[in-house]
Amino acid sequence: MTNTQVTLFQIDNYGPWTVTPEPRREADLQTLQSRLYADISQFVGNRDGYVFFTRFDNMVAVTNGCSFEDHELLQESVGNRYPVTLSIGVATGTNPVQALADATARVQEAGSAQDKTRRECLEGRVIEDGHRTDDDVQIAHFDVVNATGQYTDELNAFDTFIEIEQGYAELMRHMRYAHDSLSFFVGGDNIIVVCPDLEAADYEEAIHHVNDAVDVELQVGVGRGKSAHDAGFAAKHALETCRADGTRVELEF
Repeated sequence: MTNTQVTLFQIDNYGPWTVTPEPRREADLQTLQSRLYADISQFVGNRDGYVFFTRFDNMVAVTNGCSFEDHELLQESVGNRYPVTLSIGVATGTNPVQALADATARVQEAGSAQDKTRRECLEGRVIEDGHRTDDDVQIAHFDVVNATGQYTDELNAFDTFIEIEQGYAELMRHMRYAHDSLSFFVGGDNIIVVCPDLEAADYEEAIHHVNDAVDVELQVGVGRGKSAHDAGFAAKHALETCRADGTRVELEF
């Protein structure tokens, strides 16, 4: 049984800040967002977690192994170095979707995302070390079969982007509603999915669904571990087996 620790990072009062006292340059906002994501990703990654940028003003992370004190330290560091602050919700559960919903609720209960008085709230709970196991996190790493040959080397860059994004969007919706999983595009043709306790047949069904819906062919490696890094690294190795053997689903646990 999985037990995923999910963290929501939400920038405080970001929308109003971007237009106060007047609208800020878009290039400056994009730079701030990307640098903030990179810093949070490095901080959490150094503690064996994964961070996903989602909408940039909201970032979702798998943080098994990160303590409440780690979250406080990150919050303090961002507040000292950026013109914006972060509010953070943390929750755990066997279902990643429910864990994220609970983490989101903790932040929402502290105030609106555009509430001027909400600053650096930190609410929720973490999995204490004594309750962690080697099977807490299940990560699936999907990619498009022969993306270079089918798209990158054949279509213009934007049409390739459309095809890959169609596959991602369909997989994201399907894994969310059929399998209680959280899917995140991570560049190239790669999608990382944070899953509950799923089996090979569930992944085969998802691949067939995406192929039937948008004509994008996927393959997936799946791993389990104590942290996102452990599970994700196992998933990468399983995906390499798919590529080498021509299979579509490989589980490394």
